[in-house]
Amino acid sequence: MRLSAGQAECLWDEALPVEVRELPRDLAALDLLLSDPGLLGPIVERFRLEVSESSRAVLTDGRPTIAMETFIRLIVLKTRYRWGYRTLVAEVSDSIHLRRFCRISLSERVPDESTVRKLTRRLGSETVSQLTRTLIASATREKRFRARAVRVDSTVIEADVKYPTDAGLASHGARALAREGLKLAQRIGESKRRVRDRSRAMGRRLRGITRTIRQRSGEAKAEVLKLTAQTGELLGRSVREARRLAKLARSRARGRGAKGKLKAAAKLEQLADRCEKVASQITKRVKGEPIRERIVSLADPDARPIIKGKLGKPTEFGYVTQLAEVTEHTKRGARGLILPAATAPGNPTENTLLPDTVSELKRLGISPRELALDGGFMPGPTNEALKDLAPERVFISGRQEPGSRRTSRRLQRYRTGEEGRISHLKRRYGMGRSRLKGAEGQKIWTEWGILAYNADTLAIRAA
Repeated sequence: MRLSAGQAECLWDEALPVEVRELPRDLAALDLLLSDPGLLGPIVERFRLEVSESSRAVLTDGRPTIAMETFIRLIVLKTRYRWGYRTLVAEVSDSIHLRRFCRISLSERVPDESTVRKLTRRLGSETVSQLTRTLIASATREKRFRARAVRVDSTVIEADVKYPTDAGLASHGARALAREGLKLAQRIGESKRRVRDRSRAMGRRLRGITRTIRQRSGEAKAEVLKLTAQTGELLGRSVREARRLAKLARSRARGRGAKGKLKAAAKLEQLADRCEKVASQITKRVKGEPIRERIVSLADPDARPIIKGKLGKPTEFGYVTQLAEVTEHTKRGARGLILPAATAPGNPTENTLLPDTVSELKRLGISPRELALDGGFMPGPTNEALKDLAPERVFISGRQEPGSRRTSRRLQRYRTGEEGRISHLKRRYGMGRSRLKGAEGQKIWTEWGILAYNADTLAIRAA
């Protein structure tokens, strides 16, 4: 693993005009901020931990790795401009300014998009959170940023899934099991025992559901439940066939290629487990039983349905994340630094996530004078969680509003600004929808958005 990118200039740069070699003002301020050597400390610790656990460098993947300094700048650009990995590589390759910002000379090749994508997953969310903590600690230690107030609110980071239905999930599961079963059967040389493709039978049931819903009659609901139950039964048959095929593959995993067969069998069984949960929740729905931990996507099984009471989106599918913004004042337009996000599976309450947010404040040594929270926080558990911080004033909208009317109005405006900040993060830094699958993928996506936002905030202050 390489940390520093080295010299970004080459002989070709001498022929360029001075205006071309100079970075724009925003990139120049961001470049100066990210040049701090201490920012690479969390990545060094992550690398040492991986080496000690596996006795080999896992941050390489069969090809020369890129410098971590370059990698951080690439992901910051990706988040800042909301590019995909391929677009990122194309834009950096085509721009002299972006090349110089990422410390890639004109004679070097920009890293492949698969290299950047795999490193994003491999570093994990905790490393990015530690980068954010290092950035905030540096800002507070050097007296460039003095924390006075904190405002906290929760939001939903949507998963990258379509609007789910039980019958639609069953159809998707049947196709996926047939596809993976065919791959495994070909790998072990099995021509008879396969997972039958029931997509045509599923399609007939789905079309029947669509026609029944359009009738808008009294018997429509019962007919829809009947057809949905049939999709669950078909999916259950595919699950049983998949398990038999996986068992057969494990028994034939001998000699050369055994590792690949076992890996393919494990993948098919994992998919069968998820499909079995879908079939089970269809059965519970038909019987009218409550469903806990409902699966809304086979590709992202950690996502959950979340009801926040919004008119435009009554139900969202994803993850609840609590964001805390530390600011220097409570005036209009206050822009501060975002702490690493607190999140938990399912649909946790505000007070469930608050202890993690308080732990981040303690870890960074931040003792705010005022905290502004929305009405979703309960006064008793909130004051208990904030006991060690001992703030002068804890404002909970509509529940606990200490001080004069003027102070209450000021803190109410300040608290409302957190909703605007969340909207800003979703629109500008891509935090409206996580493009990485799973709970860990959502954390990685969110933490890179927070890091990019904090870097921009400090760069604006320094410019």
